Amino acid sequence: MDFQIREAITTNVKGDSSAAFDETINDAIARGEEHLLPGLGVFLEAWWKDASENERTAFTSKLEKIFVS
Repeated sequence: MDFQIREAITTNVKGDSSAAFDETINDAIARGEEHLLPGLGVFLEAWWKDASENERTAFTSKLEKIFVS
């Protein structure tokens, strides 16, 4: 992902409330448009950098269960 995209998304949501983030995420998922995926990726990256080791482990364990073959 291009750094400019990361910076633009970060600037666009700076100061948003948790309700605004919830709406943004739910809207992106509901629309299912692939061009919205980089934004969700920026959110995940920011969360990951701030998450504790326990939060990361819980998240990756949940992904393992979701994507079990």
